[in-house]
Amino acid sequence: MNDAYLNFVNSPFGARLAGSLGLPKPEVLRRYHADRPEFEGLVAVGAGPQPRILDALAGMIARTGMTGVAHESAGLWIALAHRHGLMTGRFEPVERGSTQGRMSALLFDATGIEDVTQFDSLYAFFHDALRSLGKCGRIVVFGRPPQGCANPRQWTAQRALEGFTRSLGKEARRGITSNLIYVAPGAEALAETTVRFLLSPRSAYVSGLAVHIDTVTRALPDFDWKRPLAGRRALVTGAARGIGASIAGVLAAEGAHVIGVDIPSAKDALDHTMRELNGTPLAFDIAAPETPAQLAAALDENGIDIIVHNAGITKDKTIAKMTETAWHSVIDINLAAQERIDDALLEAGTLRHGGRIIGVSSISGIAGNPGQSNYATSKAGVIGRVQGMASLLGERQITINAVAPGFIETQMTAKIPFAIREAGRRMNSMSQGGQPVDVAQTIAWLAHPGSAGVTGQVVRVCGQSLIGA
Repeated sequence: MNDAYLNFVNSPFGARLAGSLGLPKPEVLRRYHADRPEFEGLVAVGAGPQPRILDALAGMIARTGMTGVAHESAGLWIALAHRHGLMTGRFEPVERGSTQGRMSALLFDATGIEDVTQFDSLYAFFHDALRSLGKCGRIVVFGRPPQGCANPRQWTAQRALEGFTRSLGKEARRGITSNLIYVAPGAEALAETTVRFLLSPRSAYVSGLAVHIDTVTRALPDFDWKRPLAGRRALVTGAARGIGASIAGVLAAEGAHVIGVDIPSAKDALDHTMRELNGTPLAFDIAAPETPAQLAAALDENGIDIIVHNAGITKDKTIAKMTETAWHSVIDINLAAQERIDDALLEAGTLRHGGRIIGVSSISGIAGNPGQSNYATSKAGVIGRVQGMASLLGERQITINAVAPGFIETQMTAKIPFAIREAGRRMNSMSQGGQPVDVAQTIAWLAHPGSAGVTGQVVRVCGQSLIGA
């Protein structure tokens, strides 16, 4: 859907008017396009005392083709960069008002910080470098998972990084994202997929994230960074149109064979979407009691590697006015159907070892919404499934995660009354709504074979929404 205000304030006349009146000016976000470079520009690197991921990070940056420059806090960087054949130099602040030489990303290794008295290097780096970050730039801070820390002081210091990175995301503006990666000791090599995602324009609408990378007990399978899902099969529910069609399209572009599921009344749209992707359409009502067994039978011969539970409905009313039918149907389609389908496919072995389960939750499931007690319950339940099943599925090397979209420009949000729609668009650090592709790209990251260390997590795709922040 078109955002008229965003387009206006980014026109020559609109920009001048917005500036003279002091109106907010949302940045046109840089999103991924296959015909444009995914990684380019300068990366400024800083570090706290005893940084533990700098060596692995130098290798990752070298493989993207970006150039890293060292802030004075990262004294080890230049030697490590040379070891990995990475072009490097010293960080020099960009003069105020200059557009030349701006950084594409700021990276800070805080993994060695063990006490709050060691935050000075964190302050110094971002105090010196933040003004040098260009439009739609990226901030990524690396820490250690607080739950694995040796003592309460270290736990305190590492947990404090979440408040820091989220504050930066709200201060930086200009389409800049700010995220935190907690890397467990020994999981450094597993962080690369996440680092690439957060540095890439694929993560344009993901900010304020604190993602945990855990160790895994098996080696990662071989894959091509350009088509990492080649040879894999993905089941996407609600795939006929909207966000579901976008998810199917991105997974197909990453190399997956997509099996799209939608209700029989959407069969024509589903057939069209799958035909364009060389996918397989399956017209099933996921709420029907016989559907899980039918899906297992239809998929039995080849199995699947990825399940994306995208299908969902809304039937909004305050609880006092809500009918029992509206309550039950939303809970059943948005949540209980996921449980039944996963149970059937896991029991039949249709979802293979090393597979991915990805649910679509919502900011409503995190913060709640008036008139959406049924919807918020179902979406909070998706989060509960992710958290409750992660360790159980780990025995089969299957990850389970969820995305929680905020305001996304779809046909559904186009029907929201104007004032509420505008509030939804502007109440985030990007001051705009997201696009279906933002949700789809995040799901593709979670589905990636290199994301084996990411499980049991909920990723907000909301431009760092102020609701439930």
